Amino acid sequence: MDFNLTTEQRQIYEYGGKLAQKYDNAYWLEHARRHAFPKELFRQIADDGFLGIMVPEEYGGAGLGMTEMALLMEGMANHGIPLLMLVVGPCMSLAHLAAHGTEFHKKELLPAACRGDIQFCFAITEPNAGSNSIRIETVAKPNGNRFSLTGQKTFITGADLADYCLVVARTKPHDEVARKTDGFTLFAVDLKAKGIEKQRVRVSIPVPEEQWTLYFDEVDLGPEDIVGEINDGFSILFDSLNPERIMVGAMCCGLGRFALGKGAAYASQRSVFGQPIGAHQGVQHPMAKAHVAVETASLMTRRAAWEFDNGLPAGGSANMAKYAAAEAAIEAVDAALQAHGGAGFTEDTGLYELYPLVRLLRTAPVNRELCLSFIGEKLLGMPRSY
Repeated sequence: MDFNLTTEQRQIYEYGGKLAQKYDNAYWLEHARRHAFPKELFRQIADDGFLGIMVPEEYGGAGLGMTEMALLMEGMANHGIPLLMLVVGPCMSLAHLAAHGTEFHKKELLPAACRGDIQFCFAITEPNAGSNSIRIETVAKPNGNRFSLTGQKTFITGADLADYCLVVARTKPHDEVARKTDGFTLFAVDLKAKGIEKQRVRVSIPVPEEQWTLYFDEVDLGPEDIVGEINDGFSILFDSLNPERIMVGAMCCGLGRFALGKGAAYASQRSVFGQPIGAHQGVQHPMAKAHVAVETASLMTRRAAWEFDNGLPAGGSANMAKYAAAEAAIEAVDAALQAHGGAGFTEDTGLYELYPLVRLLRTAPVNRELCLSFIGEKLLGMPRSY
């Protein structure tokens, strides 16, 4: 899997294997089953300098890009140790602050986050807006050069772990803007501020990170909290959303490989009627087909990351990567489960518990239907469907 990788990139990709020598899938799964964040694993990643991959060196990071961030995630997922907090923090939030943050963000928050002393989460989704982000209702009402933030966000990954949250809010009413994408502003919100409450969203998926609803009641924000330009937040929002799709694609590819590795090993040693079940095409072909899908999706994920790093429009490739990788991961886990038979559903195997996660990633953070609509409109030139 080192096609066209530099020596440094290959080392980043292989880092997951080194981590897994101590913090393996059994460690991850034990935390996932009780929704407990693996702090020791995260601390190790921080100490090894990988949280700041997309942050310039002058702010405590490594000064690398989306490609390296995706390789880190894919390499970890190859060994069954994915972390959603690497998506919403080091990728979506820290890279965004590095590109558009204030001097306070860059000189104070970024170095601390790169060291792992503080964490970030990201908040755009709302109960009434869902995938239609244009219709979000959270408002940051201007008051001089300050703002009063009121509203709610839901399905916010790791809000209990984070110290700060990048919040997308409307700063100008929908009916007062020339373009529907105008009037949005991003804020880096201190989650310890007065007027913030959170409530757990209980999801039926074994994963270390939990989901939360955040409530904002006239939270006071100042110019030092603004990320980017006032009322122009949507133009830079996809600096975060395309990387999110790429990171999820990388995670899915790694998890697909991990499942297929377990499936192939089991099918090679499990003998029934005098021969290994892996010799039967009915067992072998579904896993081979899934392997093709995973490796194809991995190449598209790397293409999307390369486009992003080189300042090219990455939306098409990012959506294709996310779509293809989620479908491939579901196919891979299902094929590995079928090869295991009843053993695949036992806690000792730990395989079935991957299925809810990869199935979630077909729907979140952007569902496959919206990915296909984007591809149909933007890449095939077909009429807009929504």
